[in-house]
Amino acid sequence: MDVQKIKQRFGIIGNSEGLNRAIDVASQVAPTDLSVLITGASGTGKEVFPQIIHNYSSRKHGKYIPVNCGAIPDGTIDSELFGHEKGSFTGAHDSRKGYFEEANNGTIFLDEVAELPLSTQVRLLRVLETGEFFRVGSSKVQKTDVRVIAATNVDVVKSIEENKFREDLYYRLNTVPIVIPVLKEREGDIYLLFRKFATDFAERYRMPSISLSDEARRILDNYEWPGNVRQLKNITEQLSVIEAQRLVNEDVIKKYLPNYYPNKLPALYKKELVDEKTFATEREILYKVLFDMKSDLNNVKKLVHEFIDKGVDVNDLKNTDQFIQNINQSSSSLLNSSNVQQPPINQLSDPDIEDTEEFVEESLSLQDKEIELIRKALIKHNGKRKYAAQDLGISERTLYRKIKEYDID
Repeated sequence: MDVQKIKQRFGIIGNSEGLNRAIDVASQVAPTDLSVLITGASGTGKEVFPQIIHNYSSRKHGKYIPVNCGAIPDGTIDSELFGHEKGSFTGAHDSRKGYFEEANNGTIFLDEVAELPLSTQVRLLRVLETGEFFRVGSSKVQKTDVRVIAATNVDVVKSIEENKFREDLYYRLNTVPIVIPVLKEREGDIYLLFRKFATDFAERYRMPSISLSDEARRILDNYEWPGNVRQLKNITEQLSVIEAQRLVNEDVIKKYLPNYYPNKLPALYKKELVDEKTFATEREILYKVLFDMKSDLNNVKKLVHEFIDKGVDVNDLKNTDQFIQNINQSSSSLLNSSNVQQPPINQLSDPDIEDTEEFVEESLSLQDKEIELIRKALIKHNGKRKYAAQDLGISERTLYRKIKEYDID
């Protein structure tokens, strides 16, 4: 199927490779009855893809029922999905069909499927495997012929490890995976979406459309967009309503971008989760102090050896020796207080000591250190960005952006 025609029909804006790939997979899987699992961050537009699949399938004349699993309380989710019999629970005054009965010969879209309780996941697995289910309070088997499409914005594999999601259900739903890219990874699409939202808003309320200066556009393209397309749309509408000037410059747009840092470094300041560790800690400062002290100590040792090579009497080095001992004591005290493991530095008590340590001036560039840490993390995890990002204390999309920015192999 023509990807461009699908975009026009469903109002999809953008030409990024990841977006086109997701649309192409959706159109190819549509004629089948395979289960589909759509994954992507909140606000990326996952809800459009089930509609594409349904409208290009043989079930397009049947019902299409979207269900937000996260918005239904655990106590009523089984009743909503599978129905219930009269008197099966308090308030059940009549029998009621569930969504799976209503969607017979059609499509049901289970948004935020990872929010389902484990007991409901067991019922859903049976429907997927046999097409059978029980109403709440009934022992009569019901049959249904439904195409199931699910979506989630959480890491399902992690949920499986935490025993929050059934592994067998995951593989049953994930027959065909569709991954929706985050807005930050959709290069070139951000400004296109901004223009679309600005034009639509201006037409709806009959006002001049807003536009961006070159610098404001650059800021828009470099922003992280944690809320993805939904956040971009909200900010565009805010600018359209609040700003009297129709040309938005960089100073104005910065006011609408939460936590905007033009030279933001990943892992140093951004804290994704409460339990995540970043590099901006007291321990990092302590390491820096210790490395500086070690450098000073090495310079002194080098100077002492030069004196020895020139035949200077060792007794004349008494004060230098004392200075080195003082540095060692200070360094040991700091190391013990922070539980930092550092190999002991040999004190110069004998002129015959041979020091083979190489004196290399260390780069203090933050960018160089950042590149070095990213390379080490990627090597440690065999190139797996997800685990490298977790080790660095940053999001996977931030790591991806930095790899592109620094052209890291």
